[in-house]
Amino acid sequence: MTMFTRLRTMNTRPPIFAHDTVEELWTEPHRAERMLRHHLDGSNDLASRTTAFIERSVRWMTGTFGLGHGTAVADLGCGPGLYTNRLARTGAAVVGVDFSVGSIDHARRVADRAGLTVEYVAANYLTYRTCHRFDVVILIFCDFCALGPGQRGRLLSTVRTLLKPGGYFLFDVWSLAAFDASRESATYAPMLDDGFWSPHPYFGFRNTFRYELEKVTLDRYEIVEENRTSVFCNWLQHFDDAALMTELEASGLRCDRLLGDVAGTPYDPSAHGFAIVAGPA
Repeated sequence: MTMFTRLRTMNTRPPIFAHDTVEELWTEPHRAERMLRHHLDGSNDLASRTTAFIERSVRWMTGTFGLGHGTAVADLGCGPGLYTNRLARTGAAVVGVDFSVGSIDHARRVADRAGLTVEYVAANYLTYRTCHRFDVVILIFCDFCALGPGQRGRLLSTVRTLLKPGGYFLFDVWSLAAFDASRESATYAPMLDDGFWSPHPYFGFRNTFRYELEKVTLDRYEIVEENRTSVFCNWLQHFDDAALMTELEASGLRCDRLLGDVAGTPYDPSAHGFAIVAGPA
């Protein structure tokens, strides 16, 4: 393949949700370690919310859902336990699920040092099954938006099964305002993103595409090393409240309330994101 053909391919918008690389992004040791480092830097929100926001969010959840002894919480995509370990301090029975083994190991170490009892499961939450049922299931930092339509349907069906009668599903999404603010672009740099993609020398190409009809953006990364080329896709679905409620209803869930975020801020339709509390229909 000529250089011209390769450049034309990487600058051509691929079919929507055609290439899923989420698990590859989070499980390869070098990238997983760099991602964990971002997670644990509570001063920014590159991979997780800031420490101040997380603590405010946990206080809001605890009060709103009455968390404590006798209640059960599941955190899907729990990462290094930034929410789960804090929620366990309420006395609730907490389960954290994530397919990043490094993140799960870190979360367990923190829990053990603090004398906290948390069940951590190294698994893909799309295929997670358990006999436990929960008062609250959470999915934080807009993970829902990274899933294709079929994956979102499977997730919501799983959540419906995990919830106790009267339980709640709390999650956040990117809004149409965020989609409207996005722009298509192309970026090239040696060691793009400060060496995040590989421990070896590489050249990185990032293309951002917009899918106007579907309200989806894609950040496509092509990483060229000496002996291999890798492609990673970060898809983001954007929602308004009506579209989100339609997906919930199709899986037997209903909207209980709209919020500005998972810390209980009032809903603002002009903001770049919002949160939703859902329950069994």
